[in-house]
Amino acid sequence: MSSSGRTFFGHPWGLATLFGTEMWERFSWYGLRAILATFLAASPATGGLGLTEETAQAVVGVYGALIYLVALPGGWVADRILGARRSVFWGGFIIMLGHISMAIPVQGPVFIAVGLLLIITGTGLLKPNISVMVGKLYPEGDDGRRDSGFSLFYLGINLGAFFAPLVVGWLAADDRWHLGFGAAAVGMALGLVQYTIGRKQLRGVGDRPGEPLTPAERTKVLRLTLVSVVVVLAVLAVWIASGTFDLDRFTLVVTVVILAVPIVYFLYVLRGPHELTADERSKMKAYIWLFIAAAIFWMIYDLAPSKLLFFAQNNTDLSLLGVPIQAATTQSFNPLFIMIFVPVFAALWLKLGNRVSTPQKFAFALIMVGLSFVVMALAAKLAESGKVSVWWLVLVYLIQVFGELALSPVGLSVTTKLAPAAFKGQMLGVWFIAVSVGDAVGGQTGRLSSVMSDTTYYLVLAAMAIVAGVALFMFVRKLREMMAEHDTPTMPPIR
Repeated sequence: MSSSGRTFFGHPWGLATLFGTEMWERFSWYGLRAILATFLAASPATGGLGLTEETAQAVVGVYGALIYLVALPGGWVADRILGARRSVFWGGFIIMLGHISMAIPVQGPVFIAVGLLLIITGTGLLKPNISVMVGKLYPEGDDGRRDSGFSLFYLGINLGAFFAPLVVGWLAADDRWHLGFGAAAVGMALGLVQYTIGRKQLRGVGDRPGEPLTPAERTKVLRLTLVSVVVVLAVLAVWIASGTFDLDRFTLVVTVVILAVPIVYFLYVLRGPHELTADERSKMKAYIWLFIAAAIFWMIYDLAPSKLLFFAQNNTDLSLLGVPIQAATTQSFNPLFIMIFVPVFAALWLKLGNRVSTPQKFAFALIMVGLSFVVMALAAKLAESGKVSVWWLVLVYLIQVFGELALSPVGLSVTTKLAPAAFKGQMLGVWFIAVSVGDAVGGQTGRLSSVMSDTTYYLVLAAMAIVAGVALFMFVRKLREMMAEHDTPTMPPIR
């Protein structure tokens, strides 16, 4: 795109439009995320759904997992049917409807379930495609400005993520759950208004699908989609009619399906008739180990809006420097630390260059997230005698952010680098599947609470991450040989 005319901190003004849209979309997402688990577990007498904390953790895990999983079909819809611009608009509109559904002050799970389904669907359309539009604002070869533009864009993500728990958590306090959900809807509505007003500044970016379906293909896709929906609904109806359906079993089945996705995909890539070169096969095998490491990392890291939120609510003295806070406020610690330390880590990785390899960064991330749960185990042990300071959670999130800033920025880069030539486009979505797997499995770990104390629970997960991190460190040289790694560029965190 041309760099002439009005600019946004030296960037195309269209970046301001996308910056604001994503900031408000993330406000709505992180606002809901900050109160969802506590709402699900709250007593019906206080307007909640009355689930156990373990079931609520599983539901939040599956919800987060599906958010990242649907990024794959969402990208396909933009590329083949709607184009990125319309996908972002309709995705945001569907998200807004989802939050409105949840804001309706009617007791029971129906509007909540419909709302979550709408938000999952809308996020699948918006999230992957708005990032694509940011990249297309810049001409080919303008990599420096593009990277700087993405840094600004990700600042918008973290601004929304920081303020949302503060605002939504305050509004939802004292059992005003639906008011909190309504605030998330308002946030998405503001994003849509800004997106619509700023459409002209995008200068045609994303107006057309990259490879539109032919009429015959469109008919085939429509037929396949309808059949798939009917089959899924029929299976659910039979399951419910059998009297064996419950949320615990449902989340477990969804988790198994999500786990099967990368297994089937990697088998397809490695064993299918694709004529991979020996170098491509070696890189793919190395990537599988990094994928597993990333899934373990996200399994622990994304327990923030469930297990750690419950700990904040039930076991901490909710005040900071003498100022009372909500449990949801603790969800703002993470994005605050990200905004503070992104430039620090960016400078660090730039200075270290290729002296620190991608496997070493992944290993460091695993050890950090493992150590954060060692801290949680200490806090949980102390909490057996009474409530502890919320500063324990501040320390936990600080350690976790150090891990995220080692792993997340290189995730997409290493995925692109190690993907076989025939799978470059598809593999970009595989990184999000690692997050999906981690979220789903993390949600299921709540079942361990029925057979062990919280202290033991945190130590078991900590040990898993630390052992995985040490194992990665031990095999760094082998993995680097398999990857033919020299240097992997970094980007700001993707979330």
